Amino acid sequence: MKARKSFLKSTLLLAMATVSVFTFSACNDDDDDMDYRSYNITGTANGGQMVPSVSGTGSGNITGTYDPSSRQLNYTTTWTGMTGGPTTAGFYNGAPGVNGAAIGSSWTLGTTTSSGSYTGTMTLTAEQGTQLTSGNWYYSMGTAANATGEIRGQVNATR
Repeated sequence: MKARKSFLKSTLLLAMATVSVFTFSACNDDDDDMDYRSYNITGTANGGQMVPSVSGTGSGNITGTYDPSSRQLNYTTTWTGMTGGPTTAGFYNGAPGVNGAAIGSSWTLGTTTSSGSYTGTMTLTAEQGTQLTSGNWYYSMGTAANATGEIRGQVNATR
């Protein structure tokens, strides 16, 4: 009888240990599937991408990085050949060929020249990060001659 009780005790302990191992190994940390590699952002702007399009020789480029773990966006944009210095500039949420809503505040460029560059940083919300990495952001710059925008460029985010 004593041997039987000892056997049952051992079997019960072994079963409890097995269940514990499976229980703890089945736990899943929600962020295991998150890919925190940074994105490179690029984009080329011109008047033909404006909606409606704007004729002219203005063009621009944007480069930078987006870190999804900190949601930090760092970017530099350059422009040339515009009808004057940019009076407005910023990011917008919108697919190619569609006007969208402004994201955050406008860039304060502090220049009156038709060519130049600007470097900025912003912290995105989770939703903005998804919009950016899905190709639904563009940037636009306006001048006194084209206040609603003279050049526009879709922002591409690639790993």
